[in-house]
Amino acid sequence: MRYIYKIPAILLSLLTLPLAGCFDDDVNRSMYEADADEMQRENHIVGASLKGMQGLVVPTQEHLYQFMDAMVGGSYGGYMEGIVDTWVMKFSTFNPEQGWLRAPFADPIKKLYPQYRDMLAKTDDPVALALGKILRVCAMHRVTDIYGPIPYSRMMGDDNSGEDLSVSYDSQEQVYTAMLAELDEADAVLADNEHLSAEAFRKLEDLYYGNISKWRRFVHSMQLRIAMRMAYVKPDAARTAAEKAVAAGVILSNDDNAMLHVAENRSALMFNDWCDYRISADIVSIMGGYSDPRLEKMFVKGVNTVTDDKGVQSQVSDYYGVRIGIFTQKKDDMINLYSKQVISSTDPYLWMNAAEVAFLRAEGALRGWSMGGDPQALYEQGIKLSFDERGASGADAYARDAVKVPADYVNPMDKGDIKYSHKAVSTITIAWEPGDANFERNLERIITQKWIAIFPLGLEAWAEHRRTGYPRLFPSVENKDPQNSVDTAIGARRLPYPSDEYSDNPRYIVEAVQMLGGPDAAGTRLWWDVKDHSLQ
Repeated sequence: MRYIYKIPAILLSLLTLPLAGCFDDDVNRSMYEADADEMQRENHIVGASLKGMQGLVVPTQEHLYQFMDAMVGGSYGGYMEGIVDTWVMKFSTFNPEQGWLRAPFADPIKKLYPQYRDMLAKTDDPVALALGKILRVCAMHRVTDIYGPIPYSRMMGDDNSGEDLSVSYDSQEQVYTAMLAELDEADAVLADNEHLSAEAFRKLEDLYYGNISKWRRFVHSMQLRIAMRMAYVKPDAARTAAEKAVAAGVILSNDDNAMLHVAENRSALMFNDWCDYRISADIVSIMGGYSDPRLEKMFVKGVNTVTDDKGVQSQVSDYYGVRIGIFTQKKDDMINLYSKQVISSTDPYLWMNAAEVAFLRAEGALRGWSMGGDPQALYEQGIKLSFDERGASGADAYARDAVKVPADYVNPMDKGDIKYSHKAVSTITIAWEPGDANFERNLERIITQKWIAIFPLGLEAWAEHRRTGYPRLFPSVENKDPQNSVDTAIGARRLPYPSDEYSDNPRYIVEAVQMLGGPDAAGTRLWWDVKDHSLQ
C-alpha cells in the first residue's frame, strides 16, 4: 500500500526538541533521556526508535561492535587481528568462547525488534515505518550472512514481543527473498513522499537527516549488494534485482555515502585506548605491494627497532601488519610495532560508500548485466571514488599500473619458533585486462579493490571473500576448530549458533540446522556460498 505523507501540526511544533544518541550499555542508561509523558509524544518515540535501530546496523555500542565488526568481521574479512595476550579462545583461531558466539546472534535481534515494534505500536507515520523496515533489513542482513538461517518472519508475529527468540527460523533464501521485497515496499512509500521536506525527519535520524532522495539511493544500493550476493546461487534472480536497482538510481557520489553520524564514535576506544587490534598482514601485503597512496590516509605507521650486523640499533617506521590467527605472545611488544587504523571519536560509522556501489556495478557489467556502464570504466570509477573519499591523489596512474603485485609478508617479530612471514598469495595486478579470457582475473581485481575501499566493513569483506574467493588472504596460522570443520586455505564460512539456542529453542534450532544442509559448524557453507574456489 502506498501513502502520501502529511506532516501533523503537532509534529512540526515538536521538531525542535533535542534528541540524543543511542544506548550506552556500560552505564546502563538510555541517552534518549525523557520522562514518561515526553516519551508518549510521537516524534520522540519515532526518533528514539529510529536512532536506536540505526545504532544496531553497524553497532555503535563498543562491545557489540567489537564482537561483530572487529573480532568476526575484522579477522575473517582479512582486516585486523586482536593482540590481547589473554585471549586463547577467539574467532580468528576458530575456537571462540560460547559467550562470544551469542553476542552477534542474540544482541542485534533482541535489541532491534522491541524498538521496531514499539514504533509500530505508537505511530502510523508511513515514512517512519518505511525507514524502520529498511533498518531491520540492514541489521538482519548482517546477521543472516554470519549464521545462515535466522528467526525473521516470525519475529514480527502478533504473539512475539520482539525479544523472544523461541520462534521458527527462515532459510537464508527465504530471508533474502523477504528482504528484497521489503526494500521494494519501503521504497514505494519513500517514492510517494519524495517531496517531503528534510525538516520532517532531520532530527529524527542520523544517516541522511531526513533527505528522502538519498534514502532511496541507499535502498537501491542495498538491493544491489543483496542481489550480487546471489550471483552464483541464483544468477537470473540476481541479475533481475541488480538491474532493477541500478535503473532506479543508486549511490553515485561520495556526497551520498551512507555514514551514520554520532556524538561519539566509541569503536575508536578499541584501537586508540584499549589498543586491542592492529591491521592485518593481508593489508600490508596487498596495499604495500601496490604502493597504495591510501595507506597513509588509512593507517598509522608502526615503529620497529632493528639491529644491524655491527650491533647498532635504529628505529624504522613502516606499515607492519599482524598475521591473522596467531596466539599473541606479549601485547605490550606489539602495540607500537604494528600499525593501527586511523580513527577518532568524531568519525561517523560507514555503512556503504559510492566506491562499493561502483565495484558492484563493475562486477555486474563483467557478468553481462546492464549496469549503466562498461566494467572497466566502472572499476576505474570505483578506484577514483575511493581515492577521493580518502583524500589521496594519483588514482589514474594507480589504476593503470600493470606491474605491481601484492608483496611478500615479512613479520618484524619472527624469531625462534615464531615464523609468521609468508610469500604473497596473489599475483594480481591493478590495471584492467580486456577480454573474456580475463574474466576471473578482472573479478579478482574488482573484489580486491572493493576490499580496500570498504575498510573497515569487515563483515561485508568476509561475505564477499566467501562468495568469490577474493581477495586472496593468508591462511590462519592456528586452527583450533573443535569440530575440525574449517579449511584454513579458505577460512571460516559461518559462525555456529550459540549453545543457548539448543537449550532455549530446541525444536526450531534443529530445523535451522537442517536448512543449512550440513553440520552446525564454522566450515559449513551458507546458501549463497557455492563457488568452487579450487578452480580459481
